[in-house]
Amino acid sequence: MPLVLASTSPRRRDLLARIGIVPGRIAAPDIDEALLKGELPRVYVARLAEAKALAVARAPGEVVLAGDTTVAVGRRILEKPADEGDLRRMLGLLSGRRHHVYSGVCVVAGDGKARTRVADTIVAFKPLSPAEIDWYVASGEGMGKAGGYAIQGRAEAFVRYLAGSHSNVVGLPVFETRALLASAGIPLG
Repeated sequence: MPLVLASTSPRRRDLLARIGIVPGRIAAPDIDEALLKGELPRVYVARLAEAKALAVARAPGEVVLAGDTTVAVGRRILEKPADEGDLRRMLGLLSGRRHHVYSGVCVVAGDGKARTRVADTIVAFKPLSPAEIDWYVASGEGMGKAGGYAIQGRAEAFVRYLAGSHSNVVGLPVFETRALLASAGIPLG
């Protein structure tokens, strides 16, 4: 069965490649990603993953895979930083604290049935000095990333504790994704 990845994220393609999966095509879903009033992080990522998967046109027999990742401090969702000032604010919130990284993964099988799972990883950052925050902001790495950081890059030096899936924090929980793809009939090694 051909697989459609409903994401243009190179990180998601790389994570799929690690488990021997190469999508037949890539499609960028066009959805409204606005947070709904009072929406909790787990519900938010599940809703967006399913909306992305359903927004992509499917040919008969195609399977669509979509995901969404967010960082949450308590109930507060840290989206992608709007600018360097917003990135500094986010890093300040994460400094010396535990936070959750939630990823929703949705697979629409060849029969049109959508299946969704949510992964939750707990990450704790060390207390960050103003110089460390300046260093990270200057790198540009945190821009365009949920929560303002990339664990697969320089920000890994800030992580003092991680419980759960590392691949989830990168942007696609491999364990959950593999299980969903298997249930949709995608051949796995």
